[in-house]
Amino acid sequence: MYHEEDLSLLDAEAELDSPLDHIQPLTAESEVAKPDPELMLALLENPQPQQRMLAARAFCDIEYKQAIPHLISLLTDDCPLVRVSAAYGIGRNPSQEAVDPLINQLNIDCNGYVRKGVVWALGNCRDRRSVIPLAYALRTDISAVRLWAASGLAQMAGVSYEAVVGAIPPLIESLVQDAIAAVRSNSAWSIGQLCKELPSNVVYATAIDALIQAFAEDKDLGVREDAKASLLGVGDPRGLQLIETLEQEGWF
Repeated sequence: MYHEEDLSLLDAEAELDSPLDHIQPLTAESEVAKPDPELMLALLENPQPQQRMLAARAFCDIEYKQAIPHLISLLTDDCPLVRVSAAYGIGRNPSQEAVDPLINQLNIDCNGYVRKGVVWALGNCRDRRSVIPLAYALRTDISAVRLWAASGLAQMAGVSYEAVVGAIPPLIESLVQDAIAAVRSNSAWSIGQLCKELPSNVVYATAIDALIQAFAEDKDLGVREDAKASLLGVGDPRGLQLIETLEQEGWF
């Protein structure tokens, strides 16, 4: 699905930060006075890609529902900088009507930066339709996209029981198998968030088992700490007992 150039677009270790970390303020005074939403709305249809990009970026700071249809249309813009800015703008202005266009773009976009923004926006939209595409991205995409797909699946906690149950298996798979420690850490955190919404059933028990395994066996200290934090956050008696036992025995 993706071109070889994706691997150079997003380095495995260098681009695992937040999708909004590199969206710079439009002006030095942006923290004091946000851009005029009506002016930015008009610029979204400017013939110049630079102007469309700046306008879409503005909606990373502005909540303005009138911009949503325009941002959706920019997901297919010829310029990848416009597309990624539109995705971030939707992430700050999540909408159910944006879910299908985001999924479509995730499936076809050759640019890793764009897909990274799209999975972040999909998570923020908190919609059951996002589970399958986010799970697929978590299994198959480049590392920076996988990282934010894992975080996006955590957003299913507030959607429905079915969405939570659908999100757990790919996160467990990622926690156990992903080659990148940061992706495993995000998966551990997301599993912890989802387990808080589950009753004590087989899905819950399987998720707790995965967290326990990661806490006891993962080679990366950060992953072990995130698995521990999730177990503590859930408050599962088995997990709490294991943590206490291993720490008393001097494993960590």
